Amino acid sequence: MINANALAALIDRARREVDEGIVPSCQLAIAENGDVVESVTLGDPVAGDDTRYVIFSCTKALVASAVWQLLAEGSIRLEDRVAEHIPEFGENGKDIVTVEQVLLHTSGFPRAPLGPPKWLMREARLAAFATWRLNWEPGTRFEYHATSAHWVLAELIARADGVDHTEAIRRRVLEPLGLTHLALGVPREQQGDIAPLVHTGQEPTPEEWQAVLGVPGIDLGEVTEAALMGFNEPDSLAVGVPGGGAVSTASDIARFYQALLHNPGELWDPKWLTIATTDVRNTFEDALAGGIPTRRTIGLVLAGDDGLGPRRGFGHGNSSGTFGHDGAGGQLAWADPATGLSFAYLTNGHDRHLIRQWRRNIGINSRAAAVGLPE
Repeated sequence: MINANALAALIDRARREVDEGIVPSCQLAIAENGDVVESVTLGDPVAGDDTRYVIFSCTKALVASAVWQLLAEGSIRLEDRVAEHIPEFGENGKDIVTVEQVLLHTSGFPRAPLGPPKWLMREARLAAFATWRLNWEPGTRFEYHATSAHWVLAELIARADGVDHTEAIRRRVLEPLGLTHLALGVPREQQGDIAPLVHTGQEPTPEEWQAVLGVPGIDLGEVTEAALMGFNEPDSLAVGVPGGGAVSTASDIARFYQALLHNPGELWDPKWLTIATTDVRNTFEDALAGGIPTRRTIGLVLAGDDGLGPRRGFGHGNSSGTFGHDGAGGQLAWADPATGLSFAYLTNGHDRHLIRQWRRNIGINSRAAAVGLPE
């Protein structure tokens, strides 16, 4: 049941940044019982409900969902060493890295260099794998692998299926679910409906960072303004960067998460879907979240029962079992098994003031969580 008052409050909250010029447009969707019940696009007059947005790290859940199928089929195992499947990867001591560690961001190569134009060609990606080195012993700590780990997962998928990772994911997940707007790897001639990315606002001052996190700033690694704006480039959209290059409408993201709740046609083996959506296997500290313990499964983040869910990408009011994965610039995506709701919020406006963006995330997520609660 949808709480109409909470839904109105959610839309009003999303409209605030548009009205204030912080984001040029945004799109949100709420779904339950397998389908979308509300979809709204705000802002830029050329934006509509069919406008697609770069979803950044929300992409990671889509890629992981194909890996779960490979695990069920026995093509790969969590305990397998990646180099057993991708020999090129095993150089420089990386022969000990397991598939599970890659899924959990504990594999030890968080900032391994691979960007355009090298990531446009498979041969160049494989050559890059061979040069990568470990920053720490795999499995001993967590640091977010913004893009590197998912290039490895993409190659695992490609080798298992004998086609490019974008084609494999389309066949395995997107086509069976009828998701026509969610795509990883968009040909140039099909990119006309993708909202261009823009940066707005000013970065927080050192004093603002100190007040919030107790430090004068944070290191976002490869997630720079230039790197994010690179996803306006047609070639980067076309190659299908598996760590953050998918595009979608909010409605298709919400439908994808409904599928994770309901598993239509048992698209995923129920055992592996349960593991992926409930079994926390990484509780190392997350430095970017202020040192709180992460709550990661093999591909998703869980809200947890310690009251820290809003710092993991969820809202006040989400149940402890809420699972999802957010993305750079304030992209939000989750499903709450307790209420049966799934939610997505997408925007093409990237606020440089990350503290303000984080507060917006919590405000929007909290209002979205309330949509599934009684009036």
